[in-house]
Amino acid sequence: MNKTQFSIKQLVRKNIQYLKPYSSARDEFTDFDQDMVFLDANENPYENGVNRYPDPQQKSLKKIIANQRKVSETNLLLGNGSDEVLDLIFRAFCEPGIDNIITLPPTYGMYKVLAEINNIEEQQVWLEEGFQPDVEAILATANSDSKLLFICSPNNPSGNLIEQKRIEELLERFRGLVIIDEAYIDFTDRESWVGSIDRYPNLIVTQTLSKAYGLAGIRLGICYASEEIIDILNKIKPPYNVNELTQQRALQRVSNEDQILAEISAIIEGRTLLEEALSNISFVEKIFKSDANFILVRVDDANKRYDQLIKEGIVVRNRSTQPLCKNTLRFTVGTKEENEKLIEVLTLISN
Repeated sequence: MNKTQFSIKQLVRKNIQYLKPYSSARDEFTDFDQDMVFLDANENPYENGVNRYPDPQQKSLKKIIANQRKVSETNLLLGNGSDEVLDLIFRAFCEPGIDNIITLPPTYGMYKVLAEINNIEEQQVWLEEGFQPDVEAILATANSDSKLLFICSPNNPSGNLIEQKRIEELLERFRGLVIIDEAYIDFTDRESWVGSIDRYPNLIVTQTLSKAYGLAGIRLGICYASEEIIDILNKIKPPYNVNELTQQRALQRVSNEDQILAEISAIIEGRTLLEEALSNISFVEKIFKSDANFILVRVDDANKRYDQLIKEGIVVRNRSTQPLCKNTLRFTVGTKEENEKLIEVLTLISN
Protein backbone atom coordinates (compact mmCIF):
# COMPACT_ATOMS: atom_id res chain seq x y z
CA MET A 1 0.00 0.00 0.00
CA ASN A 2 1.55 3.34 -1.00
CA LYS A 3 1.45 6.53 1.04
CA THR A 4 -1.36 8.13 -0.97
CA GLN A 5 -3.64 5.14 -0.28
CA PHE A 6 -2.84 4.88 3.42
CA SER A 7 -3.99 6.94 6.39
CA ILE A 8 -2.95 5.90 9.87
CA LYS A 9 -5.82 7.96 11.28
CA GLN A 10 -8.26 5.46 9.80
CA LEU A 11 -6.66 2.62 11.78
CA VAL A 12 -5.72 4.09 15.15
CA ARG A 13 -8.32 3.90 17.93
CA LYS A 14 -10.00 7.28 18.41
CA ASN A 15 -9.26 7.45 22.14
CA ILE A 16 -5.58 6.80 21.40
CA GLN A 17 -5.49 9.34 18.58
CA TYR A 18 -6.54 12.12 20.95
CA LEU A 19 -4.73 10.80 24.03
CA LYS A 20 -2.36 13.14 25.83
CA PRO A 21 0.46 10.85 27.02
CA TYR A 22 1.87 10.88 30.54
CA SER A 23 4.90 13.13 30.83
CA SER A 24 7.53 11.81 33.23
CA ALA A 25 10.20 13.87 34.96
CA ARG A 26 12.78 12.54 32.53
CA ASP A 27 10.64 13.49 29.55
CA GLU A 28 10.48 17.10 30.72
CA PHE A 29 14.21 17.41 31.45
CA THR A 30 16.03 15.27 28.93
CA ASP A 31 19.69 16.13 29.54
CA PHE A 32 19.91 13.98 32.64
CA ASP A 33 23.35 12.66 31.73
CA GLN A 34 24.75 16.07 32.63
CA ASP A 35 26.30 16.77 36.01
CA MET A 36 23.19 18.29 37.56
CA VAL A 37 21.47 18.18 40.94
CA PHE A 38 18.32 16.19 40.25
CA LEU A 39 15.51 17.00 42.65
CA ASP A 40 12.63 16.59 40.22
CA ALA A 41 11.64 12.90 40.26
CA ASN A 42 11.37 11.98 43.96
CA GLU A 43 14.23 9.49 43.64
CA ASN A 44 16.47 8.20 46.42
CA PRO A 45 19.52 10.52 46.11
CA TYR A 46 22.11 7.98 47.28
CA GLU A 47 24.03 6.65 44.29
CA ASN A 48 24.05 2.89 43.72
CA GLY A 49 23.94 2.71 39.93
CA VAL A 50 20.19 2.29 39.64
CA ASN A 51 18.75 4.86 42.03
CA ARG A 52 17.79 7.15 39.14
CA TYR A 53 15.01 6.52 36.64
CA PRO A 54 16.26 5.23 33.27
CA ASP A 55 16.12 7.20 30.04
CA PRO A 56 12.47 6.74 28.98
CA GLN A 57 13.44 6.96 25.30
CA GLN A 58 16.63 4.88 25.51
CA LYS A 59 18.45 7.42 23.33
CA SER A 60 21.98 5.97 23.60
CA LEU A 61 20.81 2.46 22.72
CA LYS A 62 18.56 3.65 19.91
CA LYS A 63 21.43 5.61 18.38
CA ILE A 64 23.56 2.47 17.99
CA ILE A 65 20.71 0.27 16.74
CA ALA A 66 19.53 2.91 14.27
CA ASN A 67 23.06 3.27 12.91
CA GLN A 68 23.49 -0.49 12.54
CA ARG A 69 20.10 -0.95 10.84
CA LYS A 70 20.43 2.24 8.77
CA VAL A 71 17.20 3.85 9.93
CA SER A 72 16.32 7.02 11.79
CA GLU A 73 15.97 6.89 15.56
CA THR A 74 12.44 8.23 15.04
CA ASN A 75 11.60 4.91 13.33
CA LEU A 76 12.43 2.95 16.50
CA LEU A 77 10.56 1.89 19.60
CA LEU A 78 12.08 -0.37 22.24
CA GLY A 79 10.02 -2.57 24.51
CA ASN A 80 10.17 -4.98 27.42
CA GLY A 81 10.61 -7.88 25.01
CA SER A 82 8.84 -8.19 21.66
CA ASP A 83 5.70 -9.24 23.52
CA GLU A 84 5.29 -5.73 24.97
CA VAL A 85 5.81 -4.23 21.51
CA LEU A 86 3.13 -6.51 20.07
CA ASP A 87 0.75 -5.71 22.92
CA LEU A 88 1.20 -1.98 22.32
CA ILE A 89 0.26 -2.49 18.67
CA PHE A 90 -2.93 -4.27 19.71
CA ARG A 91 -3.86 -1.55 22.18
CA ALA A 92 -3.16 1.29 19.75
CA PHE A 93 -5.01 -0.02 16.73
CA CYS A 94 -7.60 -2.65 17.74
CA GLU A 95 -10.95 -1.71 19.25
CA PRO A 96 -11.87 -4.42 21.80
CA GLY A 97 -14.93 -6.43 20.89
CA ILE A 98 -15.08 -4.93 17.39
CA ASP A 99 -11.87 -5.35 15.41
CA ASN A 100 -10.08 -8.53 14.37
CA ILE A 101 -6.60 -9.71 13.45
CA ILE A 102 -5.39 -12.35 11.00
CA THR A 103 -2.78 -14.95 11.94
CA LEU A 104 -1.18 -17.66 9.81
CA PRO A 105 -0.82 -20.90 11.80
CA PRO A 106 1.40 -22.63 12.54
CA THR A 107 3.01 -19.52 13.96
CA TYR A 108 4.12 -17.78 17.16
CA GLY A 109 1.48 -18.43 19.80
CA MET A 110 1.57 -15.02 21.49
CA TYR A 111 -0.40 -13.39 18.66
CA LYS A 112 -3.41 -15.47 19.68
CA VAL A 113 -2.85 -14.93 23.40
CA LEU A 114 -2.56 -11.16 22.98
CA ALA A 115 -5.73 -11.12 20.88
CA GLU A 116 -7.58 -12.92 23.67
CA ILE A 117 -6.17 -10.61 26.36
CA ASN A 118 -7.26 -7.55 24.39
CA ASN A 119 -10.68 -9.01 23.45
CA ILE A 120 -9.85 -9.00 19.74
CA GLU A 121 -11.18 -11.67 17.39
CA GLU A 122 -8.48 -13.82 15.80
CA GLN A 123 -9.11 -15.06 12.27
CA GLN A 124 -6.82 -17.90 11.27
CA VAL A 125 -5.73 -18.65 7.72
CA TRP A 126 -3.51 -21.71 7.80
CA LEU A 127 -0.27 -21.70 5.85
CA GLU A 128 -0.10 -23.96 2.83
CA GLU A 129 1.67 -27.32 3.04
CA GLY A 130 5.01 -25.69 2.24
CA PHE A 131 4.48 -23.24 5.13
CA GLN A 132 3.80 -20.31 2.78
CA PRO A 133 0.80 -17.96 3.08
CA ASP A 134 -2.24 -18.30 0.85
CA VAL A 135 -2.51 -14.68 -0.25
CA GLU A 136 -5.95 -14.90 -1.82
CA ALA A 137 -7.39 -16.76 1.18
CA ILE A 138 -6.00 -14.10 3.52
CA LEU A 139 -7.51 -11.27 1.50
CA ALA A 140 -10.81 -13.10 1.22
CA THR A 141 -10.90 -13.53 5.01
CA ALA A 142 -10.09 -9.88 5.74
CA ASN A 143 -12.91 -7.39 6.22
CA SER A 144 -13.26 -3.73 7.14
CA ASP A 145 -12.54 -4.55 10.80
CA SER A 146 -9.30 -6.47 10.07
CA LYS A 147 -6.65 -4.21 11.57
CA LEU A 148 -3.55 -6.40 11.87
CA LEU A 149 -1.95 -9.19 9.84
CA PHE A 150 0.89 -11.10 11.52
CA ILE A 151 3.62 -12.70 9.41
CA CYS A 152 6.47 -14.50 11.17
CA SER A 153 9.52 -14.73 8.86
CA PRO A 154 11.54 -16.86 9.39
CA ASN A 155 8.49 -18.63 10.72
CA ASN A 156 8.27 -20.29 14.10
CA PRO A 157 7.92 -23.30 14.36
CA SER A 158 8.64 -24.23 10.73
CA GLY A 159 11.86 -22.21 10.38
CA ASN A 160 11.36 -21.08 6.78
CA LEU A 161 11.39 -17.60 5.29
CA ILE A 162 8.12 -16.34 3.82
CA GLU A 163 8.49 -15.66 0.10
CA GLN A 164 9.18 -12.03 -0.71
CA LYS A 165 6.59 -11.84 -3.51
CA ARG A 166 3.81 -13.00 -1.22
CA ILE A 167 4.70 -10.46 1.46
CA GLU A 168 4.88 -7.68 -1.12
CA GLU A 169 1.43 -8.58 -2.42
CA LEU A 170 -0.02 -8.55 1.08
CA LEU A 171 1.60 -5.20 1.84
CA GLU A 172 0.03 -3.80 -1.33
CA ARG A 173 -3.44 -5.26 -0.90
CA PHE A 174 -4.17 -5.73 2.83
CA ARG A 175 -6.00 -2.68 4.17
CA GLY A 176 -4.63 -2.82 7.69
CA LEU A 177 -1.17 -3.00 9.24
CA VAL A 178 1.19 -5.84 8.30
CA ILE A 179 3.46 -6.88 11.16
CA ILE A 180 6.51 -8.89 10.10
CA ASP A 181 8.05 -10.66 13.08
CA GLU A 182 11.77 -11.06 12.39
CA ALA A 183 12.91 -12.66 15.62
CA TYR A 184 15.13 -15.04 13.61
CA ILE A 185 16.19 -12.79 10.72
CA ASP A 186 19.87 -12.79 11.72
CA PHE A 187 20.21 -16.49 10.88
CA THR A 188 19.48 -16.01 7.18
CA ASP A 189 21.17 -14.08 4.39
CA ARG A 190 17.85 -12.47 3.40
CA GLU A 191 17.70 -8.72 3.92
CA SER A 192 15.41 -7.49 6.66
CA TRP A 193 12.12 -5.80 5.81
CA VAL A 194 13.31 -2.88 7.95
CA GLY A 195 14.68 -1.32 4.77
CA SER A 196 11.14 -1.17 3.35
CA ILE A 197 9.38 0.86 6.05
CA ASP A 198 9.68 4.05 3.95
CA ARG A 199 8.16 2.28 0.98
CA TYR A 200 5.23 0.71 2.85
CA PRO A 201 3.54 3.00 5.40
CA ASN A 202 1.44 0.07 6.69
CA LEU A 203 4.53 -2.02 7.54
CA ILE A 204 5.72 -2.74 11.07
CA VAL A 205 8.80 -4.91 11.66
CA THR A 206 9.58 -6.41 15.05
CA GLN A 207 12.91 -7.89 16.13
CA THR A 208 14.46 -9.02 19.39
CA LEU A 209 17.78 -9.25 21.20
CA SER A 210 16.77 -12.65 22.60
CA LYS A 211 17.99 -14.87 19.76
CA ALA A 212 21.08 -13.91 17.75
CA TYR A 213 22.20 -11.40 20.38
CA GLY A 214 21.92 -13.93 23.20
CA LEU A 215 20.06 -11.60 25.55
CA ALA A 216 16.84 -13.49 26.23
CA GLY A 217 17.22 -12.81 29.95
CA ILE A 218 17.11 -9.01 29.71
CA ARG A 219 13.86 -8.83 27.66
CA LEU A 220 14.38 -6.26 24.94
CA GLY A 221 12.30 -6.06 21.78
CA ILE A 222 12.55 -3.65 18.86
CA CYS A 223 9.85 -2.13 16.68
CA TYR A 224 10.60 -0.45 13.34
CA ALA A 225 7.91 1.56 11.59
CA SER A 226 7.06 4.96 10.17
CA GLU A 227 7.51 7.94 12.45
CA GLU A 228 3.72 8.29 12.55
CA ILE A 229 3.25 4.78 13.91
CA ILE A 230 6.12 5.10 16.39
CA ASP A 231 4.64 8.36 17.71
CA ILE A 232 1.34 6.58 18.38
CA LEU A 233 3.03 3.69 20.20
CA ASN A 234 5.10 6.11 22.27
CA LYS A 235 1.86 7.68 23.48
CA ILE A 236 0.79 4.51 25.25
CA LYS A 237 4.01 2.80 26.29
CA PRO A 238 4.77 2.86 30.04
CA PRO A 239 7.11 5.81 30.74
CA TYR A 240 10.05 3.69 31.93
CA ASN A 241 9.35 0.42 30.12
CA VAL A 242 13.02 -0.50 29.52
CA ASN A 243 14.92 -0.55 32.80
CA GLU A 244 18.41 0.77 33.41
CA LEU A 245 20.10 -2.63 33.74
CA THR A 246 18.58 -3.81 30.47
CA GLN A 247 19.74 -0.66 28.69
CA GLN A 248 23.28 -1.00 30.04
CA ARG A 249 23.61 -4.67 29.13
CA ALA A 250 22.09 -4.14 25.68
CA LEU A 251 24.49 -1.27 24.98
CA GLN A 252 27.46 -3.49 25.84
CA ARG A 253 26.24 -6.31 23.65
CA VAL A 254 25.12 -4.47 20.51
CA SER A 255 28.43 -2.59 20.51
CA ASN A 256 30.29 -5.92 20.16
CA GLU A 257 29.30 -6.72 16.57
CA ASP A 258 32.27 -9.00 15.86
CA GLN A 259 31.39 -11.36 18.73
CA ILE A 260 27.71 -11.45 17.70
CA LEU A 261 28.59 -12.25 14.08
CA ALA A 262 30.97 -14.99 15.20
CA GLU A 263 28.26 -16.62 17.31
CA ILE A 264 25.71 -16.37 14.48
CA SER A 265 28.20 -17.99 12.11
CA ALA A 266 28.82 -20.82 14.59
CA ILE A 267 25.07 -21.40 15.00
CA ILE A 268 24.52 -21.54 11.23
CA GLU A 269 27.43 -23.98 10.89
CA GLY A 270 25.95 -26.06 13.71
CA ARG A 271 22.56 -26.03 11.98
CA THR A 272 24.09 -27.42 8.80
CA LEU A 273 25.95 -30.20 10.63
CA LEU A 274 22.84 -31.02 12.65
CA GLU A 275 20.72 -31.29 9.50
CA GLU A 276 23.25 -33.69 7.99
CA ALA A 277 23.33 -35.83 11.12
CA LEU A 278 19.53 -35.91 11.42
CA SER A 279 19.27 -37.30 7.90
CA ASN A 280 20.95 -40.49 9.18
CA ILE A 281 18.54 -41.05 12.08
CA SER A 282 16.21 -43.93 11.22
CA PHE A 283 13.01 -42.50 12.75
CA VAL A 284 13.41 -39.04 11.17
CA GLU A 285 10.96 -38.84 8.27
CA LYS A 286 11.42 -35.23 7.13
CA ILE A 287 13.76 -32.35 7.89
CA PHE A 288 12.21 -28.99 7.10
CA LYS A 289 14.48 -26.32 5.62
CA SER A 290 15.41 -23.79 8.24
CA ASP A 291 16.53 -20.16 8.10
CA ALA A 292 16.39 -19.89 11.89
CA ASN A 293 18.43 -21.17 14.85
CA PHE A 294 16.30 -24.31 15.09
CA ILE A 295 15.22 -27.22 12.92
CA LEU A 296 11.74 -28.70 12.67
CA VAL A 297 11.77 -32.46 12.10
CA ARG A 298 8.95 -34.92 11.43
CA VAL A 299 9.47 -38.26 13.20
CA ASP A 300 7.63 -41.55 13.47
CA ASP A 301 6.18 -40.88 16.93
CA ALA A 302 6.88 -37.45 18.42
CA ASN A 303 5.49 -38.20 21.89
CA LYS A 304 7.59 -41.34 22.22
CA ARG A 305 10.79 -39.69 20.97
CA TYR A 306 10.23 -36.62 23.17
CA ASP A 307 9.91 -38.80 26.28
CA GLN A 308 13.03 -40.77 25.33
CA LEU A 309 15.03 -37.55 24.96
CA ILE A 310 13.79 -36.24 28.30
CA LYS A 311 14.96 -39.45 30.00
CA GLU A 312 18.41 -38.84 28.52
CA GLY A 313 18.49 -35.26 29.84
CA ILE A 314 17.68 -33.42 26.60
CA VAL A 315 14.74 -31.02 26.37
CA VAL A 316 13.34 -30.26 22.91
CA ARG A 317 9.95 -28.90 21.83
CA ASN A 318 7.12 -31.17 20.72
CA ARG A 319 5.15 -29.16 18.14
CA SER A 320 2.70 -31.92 17.20
CA THR A 321 -0.36 -30.00 18.40
CA GLN A 322 0.23 -27.22 15.86
CA PRO A 323 -1.44 -27.15 12.41
CA LEU A 324 0.55 -29.02 9.73
CA CYS A 325 2.99 -30.20 12.40
CA LYS A 326 1.82 -33.71 13.28
CA ASN A 327 4.64 -35.79 14.82
CA THR A 328 7.18 -32.97 14.74
CA LEU A 329 9.94 -32.04 17.14
CA ARG A 330 11.77 -28.71 17.12
CA PHE A 331 15.48 -28.79 17.89
CA THR A 332 17.24 -25.57 18.86
CA VAL A 333 20.80 -25.45 17.57
CA GLY A 334 23.07 -25.61 20.61
CA THR A 335 26.80 -25.46 21.16
CA LYS A 336 29.04 -27.95 19.37
CA GLU A 337 29.05 -30.12 22.48
CA GLU A 338 25.27 -29.93 22.91
CA ASN A 339 24.65 -30.80 19.28
CA GLU A 340 26.99 -33.76 19.53
CA LYS A 341 25.18 -34.96 22.65
CA LEU A 342 21.82 -34.67 20.88
CA ILE A 343 23.03 -36.70 17.89
CA GLU A 344 24.59 -39.29 20.19
CA VAL A 345 21.28 -39.75 22.03
CA LEU A 346 19.18 -39.76 18.83
CA THR A 347 21.45 -42.42 17.39
CA LEU A 348 21.16 -44.47 20.59
CA ILE A 349 17.35 -44.40 20.71
CA SER A 350 17.04 -45.11 16.97
CA ASN A 351 18.68 -48.53 17.35
